[in-house]
Amino acid sequence: MLQKQMKNYISSELMSEEKQVAVYQEEKEYIEKYKLISNDITLIEKDPTTRFLEAYIERCDKETEETLSKELFGFLEHPIDYLQKHKNEFLYFESEWLELIGVDAIAFEMNDVFGTYDVMVGLKLQKKYGPSLKENLRKELQGDEAKFELMFNQNDGLWDLNFALNYVNGFKEEMSLEEAYRLIYQFLFKLVELTEERSKEVN
Repeated sequence: MLQKQMKNYISSELMSEEKQVAVYQEEKEYIEKYKLISNDITLIEKDPTTRFLEAYIERCDKETEETLSKELFGFLEHPIDYLQKHKNEFLYFESEWLELIGVDAIAFEMNDVFGTYDVMVGLKLQKKYGPSLKENLRKELQGDEAKFELMFNQNDGLWDLNFALNYVNGFKEEMSLEEAYRLIYQFLFKLVELTEERSKEVN
């Protein structure tokens, strides 16, 4: 899935005359690793802080799930503890980059019970990837307390995944929301790549 999406992205970017594709670090490393482009194409690495400039962001009420307000990119400059100070809220986040890794949207909130920053996503991977997905989540989430919830949603044909960002390598209590979303993206990108790789090895 990831390789197919990546090839589609490269094709769409190569519509212009220039033999260049502008990507971020994660995509650049992936394209180089799997040799997805010919030698005459140049990869240009974008500034990572611009990835989610076009993101669609909503602040929502946890109890009612009603939208409190729509936010612009500047809102992501808030420290991550915004969620700690507004425990009644969760953030709903969409981006075209999420489509690349098979994620529809990200819901992000402070867990009232455990005090962790919880990430909830729907992951568009086939049911057969379940064992590989679980194995990689156990490996990639750090610490003895690290837990995740993973369930295949038969109706939507995707995996409902819930994990605490606190146990992702690179997490810092003082990071901004923008940094947090980039870390979530990196984690999910790697998770999908590893899951697809392992499934190939098994089959």
